[in-house]
Parts: sequence; structure tokens; C-alpha cells
Amino acid sequence: MSAHVPYVGSGPYCYANSFAMLFGAEAPAVAVIETATCSPFGMQLVGGRLPFFDPYGWDPEAGFDDALAALGWTSEVSSGGDAGTALDRLRAALADGPVWVGPVEMGHLRHQPGITGPIGADHYVVVLAVDDERVLMHDPQGYPYATLPLGDFLAAWRAETTDYGAPYTLRTGFERVADVSEVDAVRASVPAAIRWLSADLPADRARALPAGSVGNGDAAERLAALIEHGCEEPLREHLIDFAVQVGARRGGDAATCLARAGYPEPARIAAEQARLIGALQHPLAVGDGAAAAAVLRLLAPTYEQLREALERGR
Repeated sequence: MSAHVPYVGSGPYCYANSFAMLFGAEAPAVAVIETATCSPFGMQLVGGRLPFFDPYGWDPEAGFDDALAALGWTSEVSSGGDAGTALDRLRAALADGPVWVGPVEMGHLRHQPGITGPIGADHYVVVLAVDDERVLMHDPQGYPYATLPLGDFLAAWRAETTDYGAPYTLRTGFERVADVSEVDAVRASVPAAIRWLSADLPADRARALPAGSVGNGDAAERLAALIEHGCEEPLREHLIDFAVQVGARRGGDAATCLARAGYPEPARIAAEQARLIGALQHPLAVGDGAAAAAVLRLLAPTYEQLREALERGR
């Protein structure tokens, strides 16, 4: 197997890219931001049916505060209220500069081609300005300086059809409070990464998971059984249009970051996870469920291997 080569290119890294925009000239690499959220450290099958290549019981909001702390940043978060009060909050915040907004329902972002209504997909954007008719934003899905009618934006921001997050959430007041190097930020994230890989959830987060949810190796094995003899089209589309892309990139970025931080064995395992997740794309795209299932069964034991390697340390 060739040496790990870091990926540079497009992909669904909406919140990490949005954070980088708000951090400005002092922003760490997007790979470091993503790794600090601990998103690469696990796999889950929510409700026994919906796969994500991120930790059991994790969602983006679960990783934000730990990531900001590891990176040496703080911010203020607010949410709730009705559309009018939320819009007032947004306008007031914009007086001090761009505003980080999300989760929003991607299916209402009608500047994106093919969008016709809610699809249950969460997303994050950076709002630059708002008037009585439109919102101006950087949408990290690939749409800088996108404009959106105010009604569509508010429908998206209400986040009624996302599976986590409060309506009308925004973050402001981004401030660097410590001069943390990228390497030290990765090292500071390792204890949380071990915790997520251990699937040791607080009771309230465990109770919030749908019945049948499983994580890590069990999730990989269960997903293999689901797709081995034919993958239902909504599940296949979710995998090839989102989950595999972001999962492979997360694993590769974790490998790059861990290697830089002096964790060679965890980096090797993370790189292998990235290769295996990426290897799912073609068989799933062409409908070869048996080949994809075989890859998932190779992936299954790597989560425990990664946890043990991180616990052993450098």
C-alpha cells in the first residue's frame, strides 16, 4: 500500500469550512478543525438503518465546544424564538461582522441546483448581510456570495427537518483566547477521541438515540448485512452522495493530523480506515452490494484498533 497522501479538494465540510471563515487570518487548517471536532473517530448506524462515518451518538454540535477549546477559541451561541426575533438577533450580530449560522435544512437553500424542498440534511453557512428581501452568504457547499430569498432562508434556519439542533441557531463573538499550535490542538483532542471511540455516552445522549442504534464495528457489520444482497435506493444515495465522501475525507485528515502530532500507529490505522471507506464508493455506485459488504467487514475491527492505539499514546 502506498504512503498516505492528504486529500485536497471539494467535499461536504460545511461546518469546518464555516469555522475557518470566521477564524479569519488566524484559522488553522480545515483538516485540523475537523479532526478537533472528533468526527473521524467512529461509525454509527442510527436506528439500525442510517449510517454515518462519525462516532456513535455524535452530531456536529456535540463536537463544537470541545473543538473550539482545543483550538484556543471561544464563541457565543444563541438559538430559539420566532422568526422575527431570530432575524433581529441576526441583524444585530451582523453589525460586528459575518455570522456563523446552522444547522439549517439544506433542502430550502434553493440557490443550490436541484433543491426542491426539505431532505433532512443539516448544513452550515456564513451569513454576510441581510435586507428586507434577501440574505447574502458564503455557502461552503461551493457557492460563495450566494443570495437567497429571506423566506427560504428563514425556513432553512428553522431546522424543522434536521435530526438535531435548535431552531435559529447562530454563533458570534469568535475570539482567539490562546495561541495553540495545530499540533497541540490535535494532541488536546485525543482524550475526547478515545472517549468517542469507546462509545461511552452520557445517559441523556444514549437515551436520545433511536432504538436499534449501534456503533463502530457493530455498525459496520450491521450495515454490511443490510447491503450485501441489495441496497435500497435511499440508503445507497445517502452513502454515495454524502456519507462515504465525508467519511473517507475525515479519516484521511485524521491520519494527516495524527502523524504530524506524533501518533504514527493511530495515523496508520486512520489512513487505512480512510482507504476502506473510500473503497466503498465504486461498488455502491455500480450496485455491487457484496463487494461493499466485504469492505465494511474489513473496516469493522479498525475502530477498536484505533482506540487501543490512541490509548497507548505516542
